[in-house]
Amino acid sequence: MALTLTSANFKEGATLGMEHVLSAEYGFGTSGGNKSPQLSWSGAPAGTKSFAVHCFDPDAPTGSGFWHWVVVNIPATVDSLAAGAGDPASGKLPQGALQVRTDFGAPGYGGPCPPPGKPHRYVFSLYALDIDKMDVPNDASGALVGFNIGAHTVGKAVITAQYGR
Repeated sequence: MALTLTSANFKEGATLGMEHVLSAEYGFGTSGGNKSPQLSWSGAPAGTKSFAVHCFDPDAPTGSGFWHWVVVNIPATVDSLAAGAGDPASGKLPQGALQVRTDFGAPGYGGPCPPPGKPHRYVFSLYALDIDKMDVPNDASGALVGFNIGAHTVGKAVITAQYGR
């Protein structure tokens, strides 16, 4: 069985609802709920000791994309993240999981808010890792975590949403 990633909040290629779009408090021009979507997975390969999840916008006009959410150290016994788990104050992340800094400058989920024009893709990736814990600081960047993920991946699944304004 292959590793699969799904969401109760959106289907592959669908548009994210306003509850998942960046809230007005960030000052980027959108006024969504900034709630991370629910994610579920199955088919973890043999040797999986933990999972990592991230959301990345490869279409951001930065030259290097944009990290919207980065979570590591999700125990191998976990097979889902609840909607809203990306709020650091929610208490919805599994015990031991760690959210690190996004390109918004802080840990936690930051929803889509692309510039007006063509919709952007938001790639939610799940990685099955061969380590129990990724030893990265709380303020690690998405790129640093991505480097470490690359060294320990035993499986990967992706689901992509879009959003435009």
